[in-house]
Amino acid sequence: MKFLIFFGLAFFLLSCGVKVPYTTQIRDEFGLDTDDKMGKVQFFISGIVFLDEEKRSDNQNTTQNGTLISSSSSSKESVIIPVNTRCVFDGFGPKGELMVRFETGDKKVIPFNVREGGSATGKRYYFSPEVTNSGSFVNYGSSKYKVRTNVTSDPRNVHLLVVKKRLDRSKRKERVVKGMKV
Repeated sequence: MKFLIFFGLAFFLLSCGVKVPYTTQIRDEFGLDTDDKMGKVQFFISGIVFLDEEKRSDNQNTTQNGTLISSSSSSKESVIIPVNTRCVFDGFGPKGELMVRFETGDKKVIPFNVREGGSATGKRYYFSPEVTNSGSFVNYGSSKYKVRTNVTSDPRNVHLLVVKKRLDRSKRKERVVKGMKV
């Protein structure tokens, strides 16, 4: 009885797919070079990404009785994309990067690209924000967000994952020959 339970559990685990990094090798192996084919693939993100937007407005005025007024207002919005969040392919960017979408909305996509250097075979698609002297930024929706790093990981090391499953099917036919009599 224990053997049957163990066998059933092992079969179940082997039939499940495994999340592997999406690489140029997988892209070439499965022929994922068109929008239609890419749109059928479920992607996941390998790490956490924090996007912060801060809008600030400062204003100086005077009142009718001559009082000086200095006012400022700010609003903050943070977008948190947790580990293993599902995302879908939205299109190819101007530099050949993959634009993936985590939620609906106009231009709510973030870019993933192969890093430069070395051979292109088996290269992962990493999160590729715009890097400047003041930090990393990404356009998300109609605003520009600063990419905040986590204490444990750098968001630029976050890459795309796909579920890969191997199905082996074999057909076997067996028969016993009884022989012939004279």
